[in-house]
Amino acid sequence: MAVNFKESKTKENLMRAFAGESQARNRYTIGAEKARQMKMYSIADIFVYTADQERAHAERYYELLKSLSGDTIFIDGGYPVDQQESLAQLIRAAEHNEKEEAENVYQEFSRVAKEEGFLEAASAFSLIAEVERTHQLRFAEVAEMLEKSEYFACADTGKWICTNCGYIFEGKQAPSSCPSCHHEQGYFLPYELAPYKGNH
Repeated sequence: MAVNFKESKTKENLMRAFAGESQARNRYTIGAEKARQMKMYSIADIFVYTADQERAHAERYYELLKSLSGDTIFIDGGYPVDQQESLAQLIRAAEHNEKEEAENVYQEFSRVAKEEGFLEAASAFSLIAEVERTHQLRFAEVAEMLEKSEYFACADTGKWICTNCGYIFEGKQAPSSCPSCHHEQGYFLPYELAPYKGNH
């Protein structure tokens, strides 16, 4: 049943999503700073990379509210406080939040938008839910590596890429500093997590 956008639940859900994505972006930039303090620069980059995508999601939801420009939308909602001490716990919290968005929140928002006749919003919720699932899986992989002490080491031969200069190292453990640019180990990223890969 089509409803007036100004009176819709979808309008409120878009604002909730905008608020949630905006907060996620800030949580991830705060997480990035914590990772930098721990000299885990490649994990800081993962947080920033994800934060930038959350900003893009917030922008998309905000665009869909353009017809209400000048109005104030009052919403209620629950948003997480993630102040964990260890990097692995912080990443597990991010994984959990992404899972909630992917499997529950945005699926429900999409269903309501379809029901109310707002198909563009329904599609946005559904497509962004898929991205949040990717974020969830990436955070889960990083957290597991940290928990098993496998982020910089592996039982067999592994590969790491220096996020400063791009040097690719193969061995059982990432070097304490990059042989090419001499940046410290925290700049190395497990190669399977690299967003741009060659044929190595």
